[in-house]
Amino acid sequence: MTDNTTALVTGANKGIGYEIAAGLAARGMTVLLGCRDHTRGEQAATRLREQAATGPHAQIIDVRPIVLDVTDPATIEAAAASLTRLDVLVNNAGISGPTIDPPSAMAAQTVREVFETNVIGVLMVTNAMLPLLRRSPAPRIVNVSSGVGSLAHHTDPNHYMSALPPTAAYPISKTALNSLTVQYAKELRKDGILVNAAAPGACATDFTKDLPLTITRTAADGAAIIVHLATLGPDGPTGGFFDDAGPVPW
Repeated sequence: MTDNTTALVTGANKGIGYEIAAGLAARGMTVLLGCRDHTRGEQAATRLREQAATGPHAQIIDVRPIVLDVTDPATIEAAAASLTRLDVLVNNAGISGPTIDPPSAMAAQTVREVFETNVIGVLMVTNAMLPLLRRSPAPRIVNVSSGVGSLAHHTDPNHYMSALPPTAAYPISKTALNSLTVQYAKELRKDGILVNAAAPGACATDFTKDLPLTITRTAADGAAIIVHLATLGPDGPTGGFFDDAGPVPW
């Protein structure tokens, strides 16, 4: 990775996406903050620059907002058309939908809305950015998944997720995203594009603030595995699912 390596992070104005952007920018990348609202993106970029410029390891970073709604093909295509280079794509944007409604009480439209962002949005953004990534000397794609997407976790009686209430939106969208990751990895291996899914773990962000849990893990903690996968060397894995501890069972 060189100083002019360019990364795009969707959903980057807050939470884990914001910390992913901070981590990549600290490594010398130009980081594009994909946000639905330009003002919020600019505010996030300003905060990142100010944070990087303070402390004992102060540095000047290159972070820029870019309007991108992963459910809006027009903004996706406009974003892709505005770029001349892309080396790293982090598909981070996601929504949770209802977290406690069981499958038997889940409206089909609700599931569609979650899939539209968490799966179809990843497909649309990735496909729009592939021509740029294929020209990169070291292209990387990281899909931000979740441990709740692991079928092994939910069916293992010794794992705490097997006791979670059954639901039919967020977990199954992340299982589908994991499968999509594998299929992209199979297709793009020949192009030298490493494609992996990451499980950042439950972090204390707006995404989890309404859960009945005490969460001490920070967004920066969750971003670490994603930054690692986005900066893999040429011999790094592809088609895998990883958290801080290593491979996550499917």
